[in-house]
Parts: sequence; C-alpha cells; structure tokens
Amino acid sequence: MRRLAILASAAVLSACTSGGMDMADLVPTAGAAVGELRFADSDPHDWQARAPWSYPVHGTDVSKYQGDIDWTEARENGISFAFIKATEGGDRVDDYFAQNWRAARAAGIARGAYHFYYFCRPAIEQARWFIKTVPNDPSALPPVLDMEWNPFSPSCRLRPEPEVVRREMRVFLDAVERHYGKRPIIYTSIDFFDDNDLARFKGYPFWLRSVAGHPDEKYGDHPWVFWQYTGTGVVPGITGDADINVFNGSPSAWRSWLEANAG
Repeated sequence: MRRLAILASAAVLSACTSGGMDMADLVPTAGAAVGELRFADSDPHDWQARAPWSYPVHGTDVSKYQGDIDWTEARENGISFAFIKATEGGDRVDDYFAQNWRAARAAGIARGAYHFYYFCRPAIEQARWFIKTVPNDPSALPPVLDMEWNPFSPSCRLRPEPEVVRREMRVFLDAVERHYGKRPIIYTSIDFFDDNDLARFKGYPFWLRSVAGHPDEKYGDHPWVFWQYTGTGVVPGITGDADINVFNGSPSAWRSWLEANAG
C-alpha cells in the first residue's frame, strides 16, 4: 500500500470558511508516483494497459453496507473524494447517509450524494425525495443520479423502454439541477448505458463503471469525469470490499474541477 502525501486533517478543518472548504486542501499533493499501485484489491482485474492507478486522484463511494467508516484514515491513505448514498426511490434513506455526510466533510474529503433510481416510482417523486433529504451545501460535489438495472430488487424489476428511461431521467436531472444549482452527475454501467443510449445525454458529467477495461474501451469516445474501476478494493478505514474510483485528470485539473463544481 502506497500513501499519497496529503495535508493533515486539522489543517483542512481550519481552512473551512462560511462558503465551504478551501479547495486547495482537497487536492492531493505530489508524493505517490503516478502509475504505481495505490490500493490493494481482493479480486483484481489484470490491467494490461491504462491501469486505474495511472490516475493521481482517487476516491470511493459508500452506502450502509460499509458500516462505520474511519474517514480520516481513508483520507490519509489517498481517498480524495467520496460519493455517499443518500436515497433510493421515493421513500428510502440510506441508514448511514447523515453520519457519512458529516464525517467525510469533517475529515476534509470532498463528498457528494447519490440517488439510486427506482423504476416503479415517478421521477419527479424521487427528485423531491432526494431534495428533501440531501442538504443544499455549496461545498458539496454535484448530486449524482445512479442509473443501473436491478434484477435482484425484491419489489421492482421493471425495465422500461429506452425512451421512457431517458425521459424520466431528464425529469429527475432537471429538478435536482434547479434546486442545487449544479449540473448533476450521471452514474451508470456498461449494459445500462448501451441499452438506453445514454450517449444522448450531452453536457452532463459521467461517472462510469468499468471493472474489466478502461472506459474508453467499453464506452467508446463518450467523455467521462469519474471511473469506478473496482468493487473489491481494499481501502484503509473501510471494512470489507470497497468501491474505488479515479478522477479523469491531474491534481491541478481536480482543483479546477472542484472550484467550478463544488465552490
């Protein structure tokens, strides 16, 4: 395990202002060589080229299944950002959302909230539920709409036609953007992206899942900002398997992205 050289969390906390965090304190400093393994993996893919650790800025995403997280330890070991599950459907809140939302920020980690879409509930009801649950924090990352098939749902295995999927997505995205004043991020998987022709969503930042190949191989030339490359990572501070993501850019590009989207 190689550590990123980072600022102490106490310095991060002291840099907080009434408008949010000082973005400079959320950027990893040079210290870990780009191209070297950052995190262990309990079931790693055999990356032959364009490995995820060639990207310098790493993060995670979490829900109740990770239980209690030591966010300070995670940051000290190279986690620069986190997406935290907030809501699902129109009436479910993740049991650990409030705790993770507060603790990640206190540890100096840039964090955003995500909504897991439920295909048996109107999009506008889901958007209202997310808005009711997630604080409008100017320092937070943009909200995330998590779109993926859920064949194991105990209550809803509906698979609408692509036109319906895209129409409902736009309802949710538009409502959330109006409330938070930020263009939401779209998270998706390869099959969902292809099945619903999500390449039609121009101008949205995408967070793409691809655990057995670089996104440029799996999603063609579709632009992306975040890449989830494993669900079996090992992150100090998180018990059990962890999702690990990278930002598509350098530390300076990360700082610029934060200033534009989380300032």
